[in-house]
Amino acid sequence: MIIGIDASRANMTRRSGTEWYSYYLLHELAKQDSKNKYILYTDKPLVADLLRLGFDDSHHDDDSVPEHTFKSKFNNFEIKLLKWPFKYLWTQGRLSLEMLLNPPDVLFVPSHTLPIIHPKNSIVTIHDIAFERDRSIYQKRQIGADQPSLHNFLNTVVKIFTFGRYGANTIDYLAWSTIYGLRHASKIITVSEFTKKEIMSVYSSVLSASIFDKIRVVHNGFADELFTPNNDTVKADSILAKYNIVKPYLFYLGRIERKKNIPHLIEAFGLFQHYNIDANLVLTGASSFGADEVGYMISEYGLDKKVNRTGWVDEVDLPYIFNQATAFVFPSLHEGFGIPLLEAMACGIPVVASNAPAILEVCDGAALYFDPRNIRDMADKLNEIITNKSLRSALIKDGLVRSKKFSWRQCAKDTLNVICE
Repeated sequence: MIIGIDASRANMTRRSGTEWYSYYLLHELAKQDSKNKYILYTDKPLVADLLRLGFDDSHHDDDSVPEHTFKSKFNNFEIKLLKWPFKYLWTQGRLSLEMLLNPPDVLFVPSHTLPIIHPKNSIVTIHDIAFERDRSIYQKRQIGADQPSLHNFLNTVVKIFTFGRYGANTIDYLAWSTIYGLRHASKIITVSEFTKKEIMSVYSSVLSASIFDKIRVVHNGFADELFTPNNDTVKADSILAKYNIVKPYLFYLGRIERKKNIPHLIEAFGLFQHYNIDANLVLTGASSFGADEVGYMISEYGLDKKVNRTGWVDEVDLPYIFNQATAFVFPSLHEGFGIPLLEAMACGIPVVASNAPAILEVCDGAALYFDPRNIRDMADKLNEIITNKSLRSALIKDGLVRSKKFSWRQCAKDTLNVICE
């Protein structure tokens, strides 16, 4: 069987949740599956760490896997670079054209956007539909806004094509592509039971019940060989110095954005100062919608010396930052899963997190929860996670056990089962 995969999200140098999901799935499928042939569709040449699919780091200097040359473990992966002259709509334009001219037996899209032309057997992963619950936490960008004439043309075409329901902007595209994927994919993967239930709840009035029978739940994994308890304090001190991190600190990993509830976290951390506990806050991740607001609030609350925004951090450095943290805090308003939760638990760090349904599903009691919209509750729980030693010990123990139930190996195995159904 020929399995085509949209590898454009994996083929990025700076990845977040969906990109790591795509990246690790490709590596694990290359390790596990010697029977099927794979075609990876990309919009640009592969980045360095995708050139040796299925090989461990120990093979990187092997002469049989030369630098800058693509290689897969069973030689059953092919790369198709699909060039597209435009900045926008590669999926609906160039990938659709490829599906028309050279369709694989199965197409797998690790993010929610299914090309409008696709094989009968097409599978799409929908990570969450938080935009249907609260659009204020998403940035609405006009597609083609840098060229007004192009945007006006695209907007007119989209409105005609969708009978006026959608426009050429990122939120409308997200809404349209999600419903399109649900209707036209042969199977849908969700990364949590919560996302499956959300889809059924939100779209029950516009989609037939038979569509929901196509949904399969496959939990995310995490890099369990990388994220482990680590007592190498010499190396850790070097990493912390690299990012100007000062202990003791609470650690957050994820996008710096409104959806992740970082503005409320800053408010709560400001309130937390009244406990007179020596603790800094480290925010690691790329800036996104609402990041400017975070910066203003840090200054407004006089927290410039207490909050460290490291920006992007290399994945290999993250385990050391996790291991040296007093606790991991994850305040999201909405989540489809939450991979950093597993990384923190696997490093033996107590987790304090919002009581969002997907987070409850992932942690299953191995975290201290707060109401993400209640600043006082969040501040109180930050205090408790630091001062309550018996609670910390219990959460560390439970977290280590809970994290062992997840891996990218299992995620890839279950995903392959769905593909081959």
